[in-house]
Amino acid sequence: MKQLSLCVLCVLCGLLWLNEIARADATRRYECTIDGTDREPTGDRNGRTIVSFQYTCRVTDGLLKDGGITGLSVSEWDSEKGRYLGSIDVYRALDGIAVGQLLEATGSSVTENSRAIGMATSGKMVFKFASGSLAALSGRTLNFTIKLVSSRQFEMEFADWPEAYPPK
Repeated sequence: MKQLSLCVLCVLCGLLWLNEIARADATRRYECTIDGTDREPTGDRNGRTIVSFQYTCRVTDGLLKDGGITGLSVSEWDSEKGRYLGSIDVYRALDGIAVGQLLEATGSSVTENSRAIGMATSGKMVFKFASGSLAALSGRTLNFTIKLVSSRQFEMEFADWPEAYPPK
């Protein structure tokens, strides 16, 4: 009887684990904090600036919860429109690491009552290197979106994220 109960328990645990995998979608979400920022006017036009910022992020859900990013981004803003010039990110997860490089991205200020209250950004990132539990990212190009949550925090979301599995 004990063996039957143990078998039933194992089967139930396995089904719960499979259910978690089935519920995992192909979207990866990160909560990010801006660690440092710098703004430099270009001097050639009124309202045009170069903005650089460093950030760290944490995965908000999924099988690799608590994975993280350390990144640096540089963008050019002309009034309310932005164009990202470059970004490099290091992705960390349990038994995995990847390096992503920005391919293209644009942004715009979100306004309310003629006052800027945030920004929205979308673009593409290519993964130049990936190993371990993040190896499925190697050579892949993924779309992402960013929305500002507060003056020092934003959410980053990747579509079509290849779910990584723990290494064997």
